[in-house]
Amino acid sequence: MRIHCTSLALIFIGFSAAAQTVQRKPGSPIDNLPANIQVLTTFGERADFSPDNKRVAFMTKSFGDAMVIDLETRRLKCLTCNVPAAAFLRVMHLSTGDYILIGPEKFTDIHTSRERDNELWFLSKQPGSKPVKFNEKMSEGMAISKKGMKIAYSQVHAQYPDIKEGASRIIVADIDLSGGIPKIANKKIVYESADSTCTLEAQDFFDNDTKMTFICYEPAHMASVMTMDLNTRQIVNHSQKPNTYNECEGIFPDGKYTCVEADRQCDQLGGRRGPWNIDIWKLKLDGTGKDFVRLTHFNDYEGGKASNPVVSTDGKLMAFQFANTTDPAGVGYGLLLYKF
Repeated sequence: MRIHCTSLALIFIGFSAAAQTVQRKPGSPIDNLPANIQVLTTFGERADFSPDNKRVAFMTKSFGDAMVIDLETRRLKCLTCNVPAAAFLRVMHLSTGDYILIGPEKFTDIHTSRERDNELWFLSKQPGSKPVKFNEKMSEGMAISKKGMKIAYSQVHAQYPDIKEGASRIIVADIDLSGGIPKIANKKIVYESADSTCTLEAQDFFDNDTKMTFICYEPAHMASVMTMDLNTRQIVNHSQKPNTYNECEGIFPDGKYTCVEADRQCDQLGGRRGPWNIDIWKLKLDGTGKDFVRLTHFNDYEGGKASNPVVSTDGKLMAFQFANTTDPAGVGYGLLLYKF
């Protein structure tokens, strides 16, 4: 029987495509952790290292209390349990050891409280302190300097109706603690997006706070890793892969690499692309998108994903969370430590 070369080529391509598709495993990634990953807590989400890397602050749940865990003693402390019906979404350290809280004053519903009513709060590190409102609304998360008091955050129409529907902007400012009441000073709009083809979220400062990573959320639940030079306003797309999900979270201390929530493993594993099937990757910020290394393999398991990474300022540890692919963004069921 004669087989044409074209037929052989098609058969080979078919076998190659089948070989590239790998089945996700049953079971839980928590039961199959590599030696360099350990469970830190069995509940909680959105970790953040203290400036001295001795503690990790985190949220008990979305619209819940902020807590902190000592990495040596594993002792837990609640930061907001003196606030009735606390409904915060994020807790982050300032370089002073004080905290920034993000969330609504009260919970209304998931959509309204996470978007329209989301705002910034200051919480002193002094025991028994209560959150103080900055009277500034913002969208999602923010960048906080690890060396000074600089912050950056984004805003959208939901918080400020003067912003056109679909548009977004990034603001850089300073936290001023010199007076009796904490305040946000020196606000400056550094970047604007005119429409929903790129919705902005500030992420991390680097290079002595002269540059910043941010996320460009794109249509169809895709996203790209971006950086901005705060002096020249130069913008660079570092993920360089359209129609995939790439959300930067957690900068390495040298400023040359960032962690990324990405769906690149879907090339082999299949599944819905976007913020659902994600794992943590390490991306070199060189503008090529080629140096992209996978760090976690939670999405190798059915329904599993790893998300919300943050890197210690000495570059030795990464904290992240375990979640399910069906969960909304940010939801987690426990924190883990990754040793580099």
